[in-house]
Order: sequence, then structure tokens, then C-alpha cells
Amino acid sequence: MIGSKRHRSPRIAGLAMLCSAALVAGTIGTGLAAAGTARVAPRLNSIDFDFDKGNALPDVLYGRVGEAIKKYVSPKGTDATLVFRIAALASVAHFDAIAPYRPTAVGIYSNLGRRPAEESAGNRNRNIAILYASYRVYNSLIPEGAADWRKIMTDVGLNPDDDQENATTAIGIGNLAGKSVNAARLHDGMNQLGDAGGRKYNLQPYADYLGFKPANTAYEIRDPSLWQPAVVTKGNGIFQVQQFVTPQLMVTKPFTYDDPKKFLIPPPHNSDYEGNRAGYKRQTDEVLAASAGLTDATKMRAEFFDDKFRGIGYSSAVVALNRGIGIDKFIDHVTAADIGVFDASISVWYDKWKYQAVRPFTTVRVLYGGQKVTAWGGPGKGTVEDLPAKDWRPYLGTPDHPEYPSGSTAACAATAQAGRRAFGTDDITLSYTFAKGSSSVEPGLTPTAATTLSWTTWSDWLRDCGLSRLNGGVHFKAAIEASKKLGPQFGDRSYDLVQAHVAGKRGSGG
Repeated sequence: MIGSKRHRSPRIAGLAMLCSAALVAGTIGTGLAAAGTARVAPRLNSIDFDFDKGNALPDVLYGRVGEAIKKYVSPKGTDATLVFRIAALASVAHFDAIAPYRPTAVGIYSNLGRRPAEESAGNRNRNIAILYASYRVYNSLIPEGAADWRKIMTDVGLNPDDDQENATTAIGIGNLAGKSVNAARLHDGMNQLGDAGGRKYNLQPYADYLGFKPANTAYEIRDPSLWQPAVVTKGNGIFQVQQFVTPQLMVTKPFTYDDPKKFLIPPPHNSDYEGNRAGYKRQTDEVLAASAGLTDATKMRAEFFDDKFRGIGYSSAVVALNRGIGIDKFIDHVTAADIGVFDASISVWYDKWKYQAVRPFTTVRVLYGGQKVTAWGGPGKGTVEDLPAKDWRPYLGTPDHPEYPSGSTAACAATAQAGRRAFGTDDITLSYTFAKGSSSVEPGLTPTAATTLSWTTWSDWLRDCGLSRLNGGVHFKAAIEASKKLGPQFGDRSYDLVQAHVAGKRGSGG
């Protein structure tokens, strides 16, 4: 017998995740005391899970999958392109896995029929199907984590080797749902296998096959208006030059539209060094002023939103869980949010390739060279007035892709709009507490006291998401404002897609 009936996992205030089982941060137990009533399984070795009344996503998957993704894919939770794709594909698998147990729903990538009412009562079959669908998707997306995925299954009494494929059992349905998603997305443009262009040997998963070459090198600025790769280090004596991360995202298949060109935004005029020197200087000075004015609160907001697990996902999922919705509506919500974020990112990456806009770390050097500026002086240094411009660095690490528009802000905008549509209001109850000294940039030093971030509307949350990129020193305000306008339509599109499939209408996406 799979998963005997047990008491529900204790409720722990707060949850660190990114809207789907793919994306929970490994921060359970950190900053959790401030947000709602999210449910997280208290033990990671042997999970006491109630299949009949529980929800496998927050109760079983979220924390453990997030830890695995940080181990194999995104150590700091900031590698947005892969993280967002994993999230979207996992969420679609979850949606498709429970569709047969709902009155009218049909999967986005599968049509597995309808199960009788007696099988659809309660959450048991839904949870089993979800876990098997997850197992198949995660093994395809992150095969390095095979041992982690097996342990998740065995810890709740499921057999990961049961590979039956039929539309009459929860295990079979889950396997089919997961494998249908894998088949649909394996060659969606992201080069998951590394075989793009017919490559047969020494495969390079997710490698650029479009041949992007930056106008500037890490050592020579040929055009001050365009993106320059940074030289980055982990402090271990090894220095590396950035590459534009997965530029092929711009040609990857979206869920809710055909061509990202239709969403092309106006060019970043203030980044035009030759044509708009005054705007170029003005936006650079604005970044330096934000750097000089950093506080514990602005630093923590920057870190919160920079970690895509903890920022975007934590917010969306906790808002949903705090509303006390059931498993079906919860999955509808996170699926819409994850698809919206993924589709927004494809559009953003098209614009990034199109404009290849310069980052602040370059403009500071171009304008001020060997001069000294007033700004944050680095971890533990506070604001200093004698910082050589060539030594300035943003509070957050400089991302490995062009500046315009802001991918994080667009993702936040899509998430907020999906949340508004799901719950019919801009109002939210959301907070997150950073313990004293818990900063990842200034560990042990910042914040100087426990700091709680709180929001009561999606609009305020989105505003702070955008400003966090300015305060973090990685974006100009124009990129933020452009993304705040660009992103919401993808939340609308994804919400409409999911609701169409809830109503049993096919052919509207995928």
C-alpha cells in the first residue's frame, strides 16, 4: 500500500521556493518565521506525508528539489534561464498529471482521459501522479540528480522503478504525463542535450549554437554602448571571462505565442554613448547614487529578488498557500506563474540579443576611468568617497548577459499579473525575515539586526523587485521600467492558457 494515511505535515511559517517543485531554495529554516502558513515537510530523510489530504508540492518536493537544483544547476539561485525552464516544465507535468482526476481538465502536453469519481476523491491519486510525473521530468532535465530523485520517491514509500505507462492508474498517469512533457520539450530550442547542429560526440548541454560574439572583450571596450563580458572569480585565484548565458533562449519555443519579435520594446536610448552622452551619464550617476545610499533594507531586498528561488517563487507560492486553496487551484496558479515567467524570459532574451546593452560596471569605468567616486566600497566597507572607478563593483554580481531589459523585473511582472488574475485582487499578505548577519554578500555583517521585508500588494512587491536591480547595481532604471510594462501580458497569457485547459479546451498552447 502506497503512503498510509498519516497526520499532515506540521505547518511551518514561510517557504522558500520558485513557484514549482523545480525551484525551491535550500533555505528552509532560514527567514521562515515571517510569512504565512506554508507547509513544508519537517524531515528530509523520511517524510511523514498524508497522501489523502496533503499537497506533495510543498509537503514533499519543494525544499528537496530546490536543494538539488542549487547543487547541480544554480548554486546561488541566480541562473535564471535554466531555473525558469525547469520550473515551467515541472509545473506543466504536475498540471497534466492531475488533469484526469478533474471534471473537465485536459493536459497541456497530454490527453490522458478522465478517471471515475471514486478515484478522484481526495488527493491520494493526484499526489501519486504528481510525484511520478516529477520523477520523470527531473531525471530528464537534471540526470546528475538521479540519486536525489530516487530518494524523494522512496522516502514516501513509492517505487521509482515502477515505470508502468497507462491511463488507468495514478502511477501510469504520472509516468505518461512526465514523459509527454519530456518528449515535447527535449528539442525546444534550449539545446538541453547539447546536440544542436547535429553534434554527435562530446555533447555540450545548453551550449550556445547561435554563435553570439560580443562587440567588446573583457579587456577592451570598442563600443561603450554595448555589453562587455566581465571577468569573474570565486576568490580562489581562478578568473574567468563571462559568456552570454544561453542566448538560444530567444529562439526557444514559448507556450503562449509564436514569435518574440512581436513584443520588441523600444531601444535603450540612454545607453547610447555617442548619441546621448547626457543620458548615459545620468543613468550611471543614478546607479552610483543608489550604491552610495545602500542600507540594510535595500541590500536585503536586492538579495531577496536576486535569488530566483527565494524571491519570485517564495512570493508567488506563499501568497497562494496563505489563501488556503486546494491542490487543484494551487497547481493551476503555480503553472500559470511559471509559464508566464518562462515566456516573458524568452521575450526578454530576444531584446537582450537585439540591443546588447551595456551594463553599469562598464559605464562607470568609461565615464570616470581613474577618477574616484563615492559608492559602496565592497563587503564590509560601507560607503566610501575615495573608490577608484575602475574598482567599483555592484552590490550584486554582474549578470552574464546584456543589460536591457531587466529579466528579473519582467519575471516579477508576469508573476504579479498571474497572481492578480488567479485571486482577483492586487492585495497580498507576504513577508520574509532575514536573520542578523544572514547576507550572502556580507555574511556575518548584514543585516545588523533581523530585517523583515513586507508587502501588502503585488504592485508594491513589483516596485521593490525593480528597484532591487537598481540598488543592486546591475540595471539602469530604463531597463526596469521597460520590463514592468513588458512582463504583465505574459502573466495574462499564461493564466488564460491554463484556464483554457482547465475547461478542457486544447490547442491553445504548447
